[in-house]
Amino acid sequence: MSPKRGDRVTVPPPDGEWDVRFGTGDAARGWEELCRLALANTRRCLDLLRSDPRSCANHGRQHRLRGELATRKHNGRDLEQWEYEVTSGGRVRYLIDGDDRTVWIVYASPRHPKDTDG
Repeated sequence: MSPKRGDRVTVPPPDGEWDVRFGTGDAARGWEELCRLALANTRRCLDLLRSDPRSCANHGRQHRLRGELATRKHNGRDLEQWEYEVTSGGRVRYLIDGDDRTVWIVYASPRHPKDTDG
């Protein structure tokens, strides 16, 4: 059965880690495609999202989006939107719900999103 919106990306998180879930069906399908094309990098992304989704240790690979992309509404709430560079073109965008310690993946694809071009 293919993952869908609301599903966990993987097994429940151990104590102290964040729950990572798919925020959209497209993100779930894109995640599967990223796994097929760049499994090791996608796994590193998941590990970081579970442990420290706001990490600034590698700003070139992981950062909060700016401007109108800095937040996105999910389940009626405005949440911080971040991006992780999985490959040179592949990206994962996610929202951080600090109240529930949940990361919502809202975009995952081996192709760069066009809304940050130019």
